[in-house]
Amino acid sequence: MSLCTLHHGTAPLLISLPHDGAELPPEVAARMTPAARRTPDTDWHVSRLYAFARELGASVLVPRFSRYVVDLNRPPDDVSLYPGQNTTGLCPIVQFSGEPVYLPGKQPGPEEIAARVDSYWRPYHAALQQELARLRAEHGRVVLWEGHSIRSVVPFLFDGRLPDFNLGTAGGTSCSPALQARLAAVLSAQSRYSYAINGRFKGGYITRHYGSPADRVEAIQLELAQLNYMDEDDFSYLPQRAEPTAAVIRQLLEAALES
Repeated sequence: MSLCTLHHGTAPLLISLPHDGAELPPEVAARMTPAARRTPDTDWHVSRLYAFARELGASVLVPRFSRYVVDLNRPPDDVSLYPGQNTTGLCPIVQFSGEPVYLPGKQPGPEEIAARVDSYWRPYHAALQQELARLRAEHGRVVLWEGHSIRSVVPFLFDGRLPDFNLGTAGGTSCSPALQARLAAVLSAQSRYSYAINGRFKGGYITRHYGSPADRVEAIQLELAQLNYMDEDDFSYLPQRAEPTAAVIRQLLEAALES
């Protein structure tokens, strides 16, 4: 059973899409609420939105299973990435709406969580580490781009409407100042979309853990408001809305590839 797919690219760029998966193992789905079985907190269609990246020579890593099974962008010890703020955990028991993921008394216990980490979390990170090592060895540097998306309004997690483009560099520590400046220049040069850098979304575990500019591994997370490419209610992809959004993402990736 393949847990993730990895396209091996030729450029020093790895695009990780850890919340793109929507599949649920039957034994897990059977214990979930009907609403949660729709996996509403999926980063819907991000692999389609980033499909053009292969033309840039990027490697692309995509998981098969939902973040409700295990969140690949959380630390394996489940320490909160945003202390003092509402968030969801390594094996989420609440949805972004604040509603439960599981039926009463059906949440996973510590042993099951540890088993899920071993079965789903570790293989994704092993593939991620191996591809980063390959690309850095080949090019002398590598950029890890974390592609994410979320509903534009999620009161449980943040106040008001989220900016359209949310770049996170762990407060400027996961990439070089020069790279962050190039990305900021791309966003400031356009007027169609609002944006924030190291705002509510500063980068999750993957960005923070793997980003090491001193070792020539630079990591950036883009959290995109979903209304810029899809219908947030029925989860359908909207090509006409997605096209200009993807064009800006392409500019960001091209800026990331500059050395």
